Amino acid sequence: QYQLVESGGDLVQPGGSLRLSCVGSGFRLHYYAMAWFRQAPGKEREGLSCISAGGSNTNYADSVKGRFTISRDNSKNIVYLQMNSLKPEHTAVYFCAATSLTYCTRSIVASTYSTWGRGTQVTVSS
Repeated sequence: QYQLVESGGDLVQPGGSLRLSCVGSGFRLHYYAMAWFRQAPGKEREGLSCISAGGSNTNYADSVKGRFTISRDNSKNIVYLQMNSLKPEHTAVYFCAATSLTYCTRSIVASTYSTWGRGTQVTVSS
């Protein structure tokens, strides 16, 4: 059974940082491009960042470019999302997802991804 499990979500003050992790269970992530999404209450799921299977290529939504960094350690079967300078509007459930592609498409859209984690809550508040 293929599973993705996110962790690292927390309550953090504005301006703070968090690192989210996504662990693959039952399959090896190094075959697949991976992405992070978020969904705030009442809003659509938003694609944030993608990393290719080998980790050499990354793609970011304009909303997080320069603030978030995606990385992966294929030896540990983990994908990370480092989030800096967090703002209250970043409050959301954050999901990782895997696609059967090895590369990132120009737009990070949910329909490209077939395997999803259950998400981890990030709350940015003072």
